Formats: sequence, structure tokens, C-alpha cells
Amino acid sequence: MLLLASVARAVPVRRVFEPSQLAFENPGVAQFGMQFGLVRGESAYRVSAPLFLFDLGLTPNIELDLDGEFAYGGPDDGEFIFNQTAPDNLWTSVKVGLFDFGDENNAWTSGIKIGPKAPLAHGNQGAGVEGLLLLGWRNRQMQLVLNLGGLIDPAAEAHTPRPRAVEGGLELNYPLEASGRWILTGELSGIRYLSPDNDQLNVTFGITWSPSDMLDLSIAALGGPLAGGDRWGLLFGISPRVQLW
Repeated sequence: MLLLASVARAVPVRRVFEPSQLAFENPGVAQFGMQFGLVRGESAYRVSAPLFLFDLGLTPNIELDLDGEFAYGGPDDGEFIFNQTAPDNLWTSVKVGLFDFGDENNAWTSGIKIGPKAPLAHGNQGAGVEGLLLLGWRNRQMQLVLNLGGLIDPAAEAHTPRPRAVEGGLELNYPLEASGRWILTGELSGIRYLSPDNDQLNVTFGITWSPSDMLDLSIAALGGPLAGGDRWGLLFGISPRVQLW
């Protein structure tokens, strides 16, 4: 009864914008990435249980992606309690590779990622949309991916302006040894709202270990100096892959 009562008064969560990778799953391979941990959000604490993504390779350069979060959170005053559910809107997108040229010493890639957002956050209504242009560069030492795009989120309440924004980010992957099993990761991302919402600026650092080609384990810390989005967090991740066909 307490859980059912808390759902009705839970507040919407605005996740930090996470830059997308330009890697594609092989056709028929599905990856289910999950991150669990504690996050201090814009106005409340929450426990991600989990923050998730689902990637399904359709062709060598087309992938179906799902991005969302289910969490337990607390009140808007920042009190350290967790008494209500706090799901995020679900972004369903298609990622398409546009070009990939070069060699292992110097290569450039490009793609797009676009799709609708379902209003799963409490109090949200109406579908939204988000789209990104992806530009990547890689050599033997690192991989960089630039994200540029925008969003129109579901409305938080009736008769209120929809959150509208431009967004951008940079993702870094730096292998720590020749096999690529250990990778240092970093992200810089920001959102500039064109609606009356607080802007976001966040930095994430982490490390990923791949004991096999079908499993990734990670730990990541994030921080944000602006009033919008998440202030800080610590997340532990597990990302298994499964060959579906």
C-alpha cells in the first residue's frame, strides 16, 4: 500500500544526457546494459535499479536501441530517503552508420541516432523525440565520438511548455592494454534548454573490463556543476551480450 501511494506523488526524473557510441552490435546480437548505483539528482536522491540500455544489431550498420531508467527516489527537498518510484522516459531509437573510412591508424566514422520518447516518467504526457548526429575518430590509442543534436521531451504537466533543448557531448574510450580488455572511459555532455528548464553540464569517468567478448563490467563516477540534471553519482554496470540469431 505504501508503494502504491508513493507512485502517485513521485516526481519526474531528467536523466543526464549520455553521449552515444558509434560501435554497432553484430547482426542478431543483443546487448542489455545495466547500471546500478546512487545518484544525487537535480532536486532529490535516487537509486538506479537499473539505468539501462538495450542494443540489437539488425545489419552491420543498423541497430535498434532502447534507453531508460527505473529508480527509487526521495522527496524534492533532498532528504536522504527512498520512498517512491522514479522512472525515466523511454527513448526508442534507430542508430544508422553513414560512413566509415580509413585504417587502424586513423579512421573516421559517422552516423545518426533518432527516435521517439515514451512518457513513462510520472506526470509526463505526450510523446517526445530525440535525435543525434554522431561523428567519430579512432586510432590505435583511443576512440572519440562527438554527439550533436536536440530533443523535445514529453510535457511534465498539462498546459506546460514541453522541454526543448539542443545537446552535445564527447565520449572517449582509451584502451589500457593491447587486448582491449581494460578501457578507460570519459564523457563530457551538456544540454542547453530553449524552454524554462535548468541547463545541464556533466562529466563522467570510469573503467570497463571485458572478461569476454560477450560481457562487460564497469564502474563510473559522474559530477555536474549546474543546477539542472544530476549533481553526482556512482554507478556499477554489467552488460551481457546474447546471440539471438
